[in-house]
Amino acid sequence: MLRQWSVQSGQAPGEPAAEELWEQEMERLYSSRAPVRSLPYAMVDRRCIRQLREPEGVKTSCWQRWQRRQRTAGRRLGEAVQRLAQGFGLWEEALYEIGGLFGTGIQSYFTFLRFLLLLNLLTLLLTSSFVLLPLVWLRPPDPGPALNLTLQCPGDTQPQTAVPSLQNQLWNVLTGRAFNDTYLFYGGYRAGPESSSAFSIRLAYLLSPLACLLLCFCGILRRMVKGLPQKLFLGQDYRSPLSGKVFSSWDFCIRGQEAAAIKKHEISNEFKVELEEGHRFLLVQQQTRSQRACHLLTYLRVNVLIGLLVAGGIGTIFWATKFSQDKKEEPLFVLLQYLPPGVISLVNFLGPLLFVFLVQLENYPPNTEVNLTLMWCVVLKLASLGMFSFSLGQTMLCIGRNKTSCESYGYNACDYQCWENSVGEELYKMSIFNFLLTVAFAYLVSLPRRLLVERFSGRFWAWLDREEFLVPKNVLDIVAGQTVTWMGLFYCPLLPLLNSVFIFLTFYIKKYTLLRNSKASPRRFRASSSTFFFQLVLILGLLLATVPLGYVVSSIHSSRDCGLFTNYSAPWQVVLELVALRLPPFGQHALYYLGSHAFSFPLLILLSLVLTVCVSQSQAKARAIQGLRKQLVWQVQEKWHLVEDLSRLLPESGLGDSLGPESPHSRSSRPRSFCPGFPCPGSPGPRTPRPGPFLADPACRFRFPSSTDQ
Repeated sequence: MLRQWSVQSGQAPGEPAAEELWEQEMERLYSSRAPVRSLPYAMVDRRCIRQLREPEGVKTSCWQRWQRRQRTAGRRLGEAVQRLAQGFGLWEEALYEIGGLFGTGIQSYFTFLRFLLLLNLLTLLLTSSFVLLPLVWLRPPDPGPALNLTLQCPGDTQPQTAVPSLQNQLWNVLTGRAFNDTYLFYGGYRAGPESSSAFSIRLAYLLSPLACLLLCFCGILRRMVKGLPQKLFLGQDYRSPLSGKVFSSWDFCIRGQEAAAIKKHEISNEFKVELEEGHRFLLVQQQTRSQRACHLLTYLRVNVLIGLLVAGGIGTIFWATKFSQDKKEEPLFVLLQYLPPGVISLVNFLGPLLFVFLVQLENYPPNTEVNLTLMWCVVLKLASLGMFSFSLGQTMLCIGRNKTSCESYGYNACDYQCWENSVGEELYKMSIFNFLLTVAFAYLVSLPRRLLVERFSGRFWAWLDREEFLVPKNVLDIVAGQTVTWMGLFYCPLLPLLNSVFIFLTFYIKKYTLLRNSKASPRRFRASSSTFFFQLVLILGLLLATVPLGYVVSSIHSSRDCGLFTNYSAPWQVVLELVALRLPPFGQHALYYLGSHAFSFPLLILLSLVLTVCVSQSQAKARAIQGLRKQLVWQVQEKWHLVEDLSRLLPESGLGDSLGPESPHSRSSRPRSFCPGFPCPGSPGPRTPRPGPFLADPACRFRFPSSTDQ
């Protein structure tokens, strides 16, 4: 076997030096425990190595067979988990088509949609497992009649609406009032006293939103770290080699004509990105100090102007929300229900368009343009949601206001007997309105625009053209919808189910808009630099949803007419009650210590140490990467120097004619292998050497690593 393999690799079978080197290499591979699939050899060589390790007729032990089965099972389990994390391969063909036709930058938006769909499904699964199924299975006893509250309210008028019955039912569905007594909202959940059941529905209902937010945070953080831009580690001056894309981009497994066309578009988009980035890199290097100063002043001017636009939009949202809540007794109250979502959607629709127009005036690189526009859109979107939440809190919970009903009950009990349901209805209307706006814009704006452009000709229609698919605007729309879903986990537990349906339909609506009604952007950008920013925006939305929820759970009095926490001053009181009832004294003291200020100081020190270690490791890895880059350049230069010395010395020794057709000049002009030791994987191997004084030693062409080098 060894002799046969050495003959196939190009060594003469009768030469003892080559035989000894090959035997040493085979002994090293035989004694190595590295998996065969991880060895850098061709498939034929791997089969030979496997036969060396497991000869025919030799039985392996039970322990070895069990280890092999465990490794195989672990590998398959890891692949299954990876497929689960990727959404069971959902929309793979559609994502491949979009990436080939429009580039990886636009493909990253649709991949982001799939990731959000997976997060919503996991959130729904967690809520259903710990809240809905126990409620259906245990069937807790009736909590008793509601408390009879006597309120001293200035007026007892109800909103009068002269709306027909059928239309009234439709509006009740759109506003969420038709589902007030169902499990969709907070008021539909009931439970008996805590001592009557071993499973606490109240504790599960309280901790499920917090656990969902923590799970989403871990998933987003993992995806964000995994998608860190490559230049953060390799440096800003790192340029990926274009030769690798030229010679190794094509997939030779492609057989279909359509798949080949998509692959051609994908390779073409990659070349466009590389060439455009290279051109911009050269322009930046050629800038003078005065040009950079002018560029900085223009940058500040544009950002100040955008900041003023954001402030105006936030003030408009605050006024619209306050006007809608103050006019509850008006006859047009049904129409005023959708005034805050309408104003928020209008501001968030016009804002990104103005931001894109102002940012494009500066002629930024595509990645910088997308990220800068996305940053200001994030500020506008999250600030509008934050102002919307604050205005609701000011109206319902009397935050910053003095009212008679708020002094006694902690919330505006005259106008909102079940304020959790009212907040849930507002968030429900926000989700419904965002999806309806997406559908209306796709089929009432983009589609007629494309039909008119195709039907008529002229300067105006040529200027109008099809719309350009704006990645920042679409990302912010879906992030805003997801933030609203996270904000409603406590008030509307089944809102993730509704949002999952909306995301699923949004994927196909946006795909239709992209393929039929939109045009490809002339400026390409990478997915790696934008994907990281997408996850960062999503984490900001998660934090925006977590802060109000934490404040409500810990400090705001619950409604006394509905829900699970009618007899508690705040929902978090149920945790303290269960700790006192069901934990031993040692467990109670341990939990109290973990929640005290005495534990925060050592925890802060520990986190500081962990952060210091992580920063030190990151810096050490960055220095190691820089050193390896320099070492690679030195090795390549050393190879070229050796080849030049060899080509200069061989003609002086007069041995050029002894090599026949394979002269030193022809050999030095061929591409050299970058594997200085064992031949490169899959290479055909060296030819059988011709007799001559220069190649008398058959082992001089390659240096094979021995067992002592390992």
